[in-house]
Amino acid sequence: MDERPLTPPRLWPVFAAYIVAFISIVTLSLIAAGILRAMYPDVPDPALFDGVVGLIAGGLASSTALVLTVALFNRPLEPVLLRLVPGWETGPALAVMIVGMLALGQTLDSLATLAGLGDKGTMAAIRSALAAAVGPELFLAVLVIGVLAGSAEELFFRGYMQTRLGQRLPPAVAVLVTSVAFGLLHLEWIHALLALVLGLYLGWITEVAGSALPAIACHVINNTLFTVLTALVGPVGGAGLNAVLLAASGCVFVGSVVWLRRARTW
Repeated sequence: MDERPLTPPRLWPVFAAYIVAFISIVTLSLIAAGILRAMYPDVPDPALFDGVVGLIAGGLASSTALVLTVALFNRPLEPVLLRLVPGWETGPALAVMIVGMLALGQTLDSLATLAGLGDKGTMAAIRSALAAAVGPELFLAVLVIGVLAGSAEELFFRGYMQTRLGQRLPPAVAVLVTSVAFGLLHLEWIHALLALVLGLYLGWITEVAGSALPAIACHVINNTLFTVLTALVGPVGGAGLNAVLLAASGCVFVGSVVWLRRARTW
């Protein structure tokens, strides 16, 4: 066995990987757009690219770019180096982490609605695209947006980026930098702000568990439920109902965080 001390990785490859991921997402998205245009030559651009087909193609392109970037920069390609192995989390703890994620998502959604931002930005466009998803299109949307995108984003940001930064920086700083990078990748400011806050929670539970697997589970379940509920039910409207949901989900989120903090000290 090689007993030489391990040298913490340098930081510049992590940020280089982030730039490569961004360029790859743009490149593969343009290729996906070209393929869609060739497949549907008679469909107007707004209907094609703003609809569920365009959303699925974009999700597939971005997910592929993130996975390929991790494969390129993470050497050797071993699960333990990406924290893709079970950590501290138990069954009850994982359940609480998931509940906390869903509660935080609803809290942010209700806040955005009450602030008059619910029908603006990228999230509104995503909801509009998913509203028409039925049958095979809904299945593909769940597969790509829920499972694939959620897994790929956590693989890159919590599995690769946060893990590498955490080997050089304090955990809190690694979580913050990774979350900011996660938010910035979403470009449009409303979506970016929501992603930043969700990223802070996902980063925190990754450090609490010592594993990226809970973050993947939380992200996938959150995206899947969002996709299905948006397609079948639609957004929650009304200031009164959103105020109630905000209060309830906020309490559930705080309770989840407190429970996890206490459970971790046992």
